[in-house]
Amino acid sequence: DITEFKPETDYDIWHDRAAFHFLTNMEQVKRYIDIASQSTHKYMTIGTFSENGPTKCSGLDIQQYSEDTMSSVMNNHFEKVRCISNVHHTPFNTTQNFLFCSFRSKYYNSNLPI
Repeated sequence: DITEFKPETDYDIWHDRAAFHFLTNMEQVKRYIDIASQSTHKYMTIGTFSENGPTKCSGLDIQQYSEDTMSSVMNNHFEKVRCISNVHHTPFNTTQNFLFCSFRSKYYNSNLPI
């Protein structure tokens, strides 16, 4: 359970390819972002289902995101650098629409490009 994760180290980069969309209530989302912001000091990239993506994954409910809603939930600790949409072609000949967003920690002072 990612909301119970207790990092034992700090990270420069946090990359989540497909866990965030399984957090379906704001308490879970807030806990996840708090954990990530406390242990990630530079950048975060999250891949999640877009608003055009599925409403379930592996039989579980998920939360869909737009660039605006993703930026809004991250806004207290991270500033958006860039978001891109991606169509993933599954082995089952279906497609899934993803949104990948990169953020910079508001606590990281760097002018380095990503």
